[in-house]
Amino acid sequence: MNLNQFTKISGDASFREFYRKKNKKKSIIVFSRKQKKKNLVIYSAINQLLIKKKINAPKLLYHNYKKNYIEIQDLGNRTILEILKNKKINKIRYYNKIILLLKKFQKINNKKIKTFQNSSYKIPLYSNKMLFNETKLFLDWYIPIIIKKNKIRQLNIKLAYIFKKLLKNLKCREKIFVHRDFHVSNLMQCNKDIYMIDTQDAVYGNIAYDLASLIDDVRLKTTNKDKEIIYKKFINIHKIKNLQNFKNDFEILSVLRNLKIIGIFQRLYSRDKKEKYLKFIPYAWTLIEYRIKKNKNLLELKNILDKYFLKKIKFRK
Repeated sequence: MNLNQFTKISGDASFREFYRKKNKKKSIIVFSRKQKKKNLVIYSAINQLLIKKKINAPKLLYHNYKKNYIEIQDLGNRTILEILKNKKINKIRYYNKIILLLKKFQKINNKKIKTFQNSSYKIPLYSNKMLFNETKLFLDWYIPIIIKKNKIRQLNIKLAYIFKKLLKNLKCREKIFVHRDFHVSNLMQCNKDIYMIDTQDAVYGNIAYDLASLIDDVRLKTTNKDKEIIYKKFINIHKIKNLQNFKNDFEILSVLRNLKIIGIFQRLYSRDKKEKYLKFIPYAWTLIEYRIKKNKNLLELKNILDKYFLKKIKFRK
């Protein structure tokens, strides 16, 4: 494949590269050498599953696994994030549509799907072990930047213990389809419809996880009032019966997710030299501090974070 025939477009935090065809045919080349099974095979398989379930996702047009690429439908450049940055837009109207889309997504119950390689892919369970390993990215990448070397081991032991304890305190047992990175940057508007992208990490897990990633999104600042409106909309359309259990899981998962995000964004800077992600770390801390004071199960974590992470060092590169 001659990439000179294409225009490179901005990518995401994965190992994928995206190219737009220079001719009139609207399509995108997704190129990946690293983790190419996930980024090409699984990604396209999840998208095809969504399309079968009447959920908009980019269609697979062509694949050449040996040459490390797939060709998919071009959705344009308009993310819901860019739309919602317009102060004149009615954000809640858009979020109402997104919540309805999320409900439809969460009804998917396929455990196995076929790939373009004619293989069968089993959608993973979002286990506590997986959640812990993700949160541990905060320990692996952010703590060494902030904390003195002689204190790192002791702090990591304390935090690892607390993370595991919090995961054991999750109450919602039913496992539903989880996008795992459900936020407005991964939603696009094309021909007045909303499309899901970046679907390759989908799993079966906690019903509150995608809502937490949508409401407490580091890329888009929303008011606490708007956060509450969106939360209540989800509660109402799902007819959540045990509000206390759901709220408990939502707050725990939001805090652990944003700790993970801090670790990931620090890794993107330290390892991959992607500096643009550092600007989101301060707001991730703001979201953690907002949620952590609302749940008594998070008090132990709050005390540790307050002790070791002063405001003046939370926002250092």
